[in-house]
Amino acid sequence: MSESPLKEMASHRELKAGHFVFEFDTPGIGYILKHAGCDFTILDTEHSGFGIETVRRVMAFMRAAGLPTIVRSPSRDYKDIARTLDAGADAVMLPMVSNADEAKSIIHSMKYYPAGGRGVILRSAVDRYTAGPTMEKLAAQNRRTMLVVQIENAEGVENAEAIGALEDVDCLWVGHFDLSCSLGIPGEFDHPKFVEAIDAVITAGRATNTSLGRLVPDVDTGIALYRQGFDFIAYSADAWALGDAVTSGLSAIRAGCAD
Repeated sequence: MSESPLKEMASHRELKAGHFVFEFDTPGIGYILKHAGCDFTILDTEHSGFGIETVRRVMAFMRAAGLPTIVRSPSRDYKDIARTLDAGADAVMLPMVSNADEAKSIIHSMKYYPAGGRGVILRSAVDRYTAGPTMEKLAAQNRRTMLVVQIENAEGVENAEAIGALEDVDCLWVGHFDLSCSLGIPGEFDHPKFVEAIDAVITAGRATNTSLGRLVPDVDTGIALYRQGFDFIAYSADAWALGDAVTSGLSAIRAGCAD
């Protein structure tokens, strides 16, 4: 198989703009987001309640639309990592990664022999049901599988450079709400402690030449973070974007009809 588009994206620091999906697992979602201009999407199974069957189905929708997709796993457990990848995920995002040892354990779970200990299934969603020599298949999967680790607690910030320095870590993704809670300042994203933590992650990304990612609620935040060094920017999420758009439209209609 060819290299993953996501791995190629992680090899440079140009902007990659995407979107979170945690509510709508509909057949058209891949085409909708692709035509909206997404470079990538993130399918969330940590907070959404989506199960492995949903991942399999949505990954088929995303592949049909040609939209590279990161799947956020519900945990760092081997069974969740391996099943997510077996369902066809182009990349996995793992929550609450606090140190390099935890990242190494994730890598061992997601990589095939000889780079790791992941159980083998071929001629499946993993390799798009194609035939071929086993060792070539394993090597191809090890090359193409992308790892996004979430830095979302104080320990993760402290160890961000050591995590980013690992060869198979492709992106450090800041989980901003959980990080603010870990710092004792929930939702205070302008607080000096939070700003200092973000600066530390940016420094780690630059030192290790590792991509940086972040979910953003609005355009201005996305632009500001890109200028600071974040290159994977996920703008909003499906339910929030729909809610905001409908609220804006209906409010405008009501205001216009009241004149």
